[in-house]
Amino acid sequence: MGVKASSNLTIPTGAATSHRRSALLPGIVLCLGVTGIAIAIQAWEERATGHPYIEALVIAILFGIAIRTVWMPGERFRAGIAFSAKQLLELAVTLMGASVSLGAIVASGPALLTGIVGTVLLAIVSSYAICRGLGLPARMAILVACGNAICGNSAIAAVAPVIGADSKDVAGSIAFTAVLGVLMVLGLPLFIPLVGLSDHQYGVLAGLTVYAVPQVLAATVPVGLLSTQVGTLVKLVRVLMLGPVVIAFSLIAHRLPLEDGVRKASTGRLGFTKLVPWFILGFLGLASLRSLGLIPEAASGPVRQLAGFLTIMSMAALGLGVDVRVLARMGGRVTLAVTGSLAVLLAISLLLIRALGIS
Repeated sequence: MGVKASSNLTIPTGAATSHRRSALLPGIVLCLGVTGIAIAIQAWEERATGHPYIEALVIAILFGIAIRTVWMPGERFRAGIAFSAKQLLELAVTLMGASVSLGAIVASGPALLTGIVGTVLLAIVSSYAICRGLGLPARMAILVACGNAICGNSAIAAVAPVIGADSKDVAGSIAFTAVLGVLMVLGLPLFIPLVGLSDHQYGVLAGLTVYAVPQVLAATVPVGLLSTQVGTLVKLVRVLMLGPVVIAFSLIAHRLPLEDGVRKASTGRLGFTKLVPWFILGFLGLASLRSLGLIPEAASGPVRQLAGFLTIMSMAALGLGVDVRVLARMGGRVTLAVTGSLAVLLAISLLLIRALGIS
């Protein structure tokens, strides 16, 4: 059986697979190059100071952004960059499950789990109110609110078809999420000395506020193992809120206000992988095996190292996809809405940490 390329040409399946691999190669090599430089810089830091003050994860993001700012990767690089930023990122998150015990979730207690759910719901409501107060359309306000409250681009992509959002609203929301997601990774550790957070408290804060699971790793790995484990688990509970939220918006989409005199119908179907992404299931599956003792420590170590390398590579790809100049092209109201929503989420998260007495 072949793959039809045109009305007069049929490419054998094997050739099509080879062509796809060739299309991915330039972008993957570029991401590998950025990753190698980031790892080398971290190694130099360790030799010079005994401690990597800026982890390779963060260096990869910064270097990727720097490259993207002065040079736009051509068409031949884009497929590989997109593959590294999405598929490799998801694989890295899945593999992280091999080093995490689900017992930590139980140890967190029902109070924290309830607090995470409450934080997500309160953040969505308050963010939506801020966006609408600044004059953003209802659907874009929902996208911004869900992106900030749950998991950034993934939440935006899942909610957009359900509420019938315009492509320009989706693009604008995702653009700001990409930029602010990087800024959160770089700036969140400043809260440790400013607010006097312990490693445990910082892990909860990162899990409640940082957009994507791999970005939680980037924000917590430099702080310590406890912050990384707590942050990842809190973030996973937060991501699992995506399913109920998408279902809720699908039920109220027809009640959203008119835009340009037209009521937009919701599109798309609620597939299971939209409600719970496959990599979250993979993470939980490996974490369950690890918790049951079916993944020995001797195996979890190499898997953790591979996950770390793939995460750095994914961060390099994400950096290569961030154009900081997008902020200059977007309106001031959108800037205020997104940053204001994020500030509210930070405030709610800090209040939750204090209210629950997390030490």
